[in-house]
Amino acid sequence: MNTDIHNLERANSQAKQVDSTLLQGVLESMDGVLIVTAQGELLHGNKYACQICQQFQDNSTLNSVPKEIWRHCQALIDSREFYPHQTVIIESEITLDKSTAFRVRTKWLQLASLEHPCILITLEDQHQSLRNIAIAEVLKYNLTPRQAQVWLLRRINYSYKEIAAELFISLNTVKKHIKNIHLKQEMALDW
Repeated sequence: MNTDIHNLERANSQAKQVDSTLLQGVLESMDGVLIVTAQGELLHGNKYACQICQQFQDNSTLNSVPKEIWRHCQALIDSREFYPHQTVIIESEITLDKSTAFRVRTKWLQLASLEHPCILITLEDQHQSLRNIAIAEVLKYNLTPRQAQVWLLRRINYSYKEIAAELFISLNTVKKHIKNIHLKQEMALDW
């Protein structure tokens, strides 16, 4: 009987280790993920989230959340007063400069190991997401290498004039490429 209990305890411990390892792997494979307490203490930050946080000017210590992101957490904390029994997700975008914008989502997360709920923050690089979509579209519409360059810049909201300057081509050439890209897209829809 004691052997059975010991084996059961050992199996339970091994299952918890597998769950922990699996959770860690999932968190590291996602976009930026931060887990913080309602007091702002950083409990976990995956590699990608830490890289994103380093881009904010005010991030003076490794164990703090940039104030731009903390504002979203504060809004979530404040929402408890108005919506105590509802699931609330605060979502918005933070733009650092023309080529750097992040979608920030905050929601409550209850961890079994902690008495009070934590805040789960997900950070998504908007421009990287648009680049990924553009790359998929390049393949889907069979764009030429130059059309691909033009389309990648257009998808991250470069103007025609900015594309021309970036690629050292004329404005008319950019317009021609965009027109041909749209034709390829329409042809793909007709199939």
